[in-house]
Amino acid sequence: MGRVVAIAVERAGPRVAAPEQPGATGGGPLLPAQLLQEWYAANGRHSLPWRLTRDAYAVLVSEVMLQQTQVARVLPYYTAWLRRWPTAAALSGANTADVIRAWAGLGYNRRALYLHRAAVAVMAAGGTMPANEAGLRALPGVGPYTAAAVACFAGEQRAYVADTNIARVLARALLGVAGPREASAAGVRAVGEASLPAVAAREHNLALMDLGAAVCGVRSPACERCPLSEGCAWRAAGYPVGARPARRLPRFETTARFARGRIVDALRGHAALPEHELAERLPGVHAAKLAAYLAALEDEGLIERCGHGWALAGQGSTSMASPKL
Repeated sequence: MGRVVAIAVERAGPRVAAPEQPGATGGGPLLPAQLLQEWYAANGRHSLPWRLTRDAYAVLVSEVMLQQTQVARVLPYYTAWLRRWPTAAALSGANTADVIRAWAGLGYNRRALYLHRAAVAVMAAGGTMPANEAGLRALPGVGPYTAAAVACFAGEQRAYVADTNIARVLARALLGVAGPREASAAGVRAVGEASLPAVAAREHNLALMDLGAAVCGVRSPACERCPLSEGCAWRAAGYPVGARPARRLPRFETTARFARGRIVDALRGHAALPEHELAERLPGVHAAKLAAYLAALEDEGLIERCGHGWALAGQGSTSMASPKL
């Protein structure tokens, strides 16, 4: 735990590249593991329910819910979801429409389908939830980040977790840049993997994650409270600002995601709706694109044709009185 990891840093043009020999000693900024763990012991978010379990299914649920969604928003959904579907076996037997309804309010509705399909795949493969990266990657909808996170947080395996908060801390402390956008992905991964301790990688990743969330924020880092500040390469370089301007995003109400979400929300409360009623629920600019939205949602498995209208996928075999979260 008291081991100090030294990492050599090289630069390639305006962006930081991966070091040729990550983990080499001498000349590079230091990542003081003991100070990091002491900070985490005193300040970490230890009471989060998904940190109190090593059940791979429960951790997978949390990781899927937390994708692009704040912790405070996820907490009640996570608790209610596991109360209703506590195991992969329970979720695999759920009706698709009920699963989509249970996701109401979390956004990115495809995530609900991914969880359901993953549970079905687990049961089809014998009923044992994998806890290693390779096994998790074989599940529908589980990508490299989620697989690494579940393997580390549930299976306590030594895996680099490419969380945005972790990447920002590593980019600053070890690469000397304002954030991961100013470094190559390979460079951040290289220092991330090199800094993993031989044991307790789970606590290491969680500590960096919480440090990025609570101290090393995007806009107002509290360096005076950071256990890595003394050896931080970004601080030593004088806090160089990011060279790449932030990407301007379109207003959410103008996006296809907004319109598709409105369609799914409308169908959550009805057995079925005809197309003209769905069109009436969309702003004019989106109503003209209704056919394309419906086709995409059908292709993803979120909705299905029902008589002369549309319904949530699986609606034909579920009751409208089914419980909701």
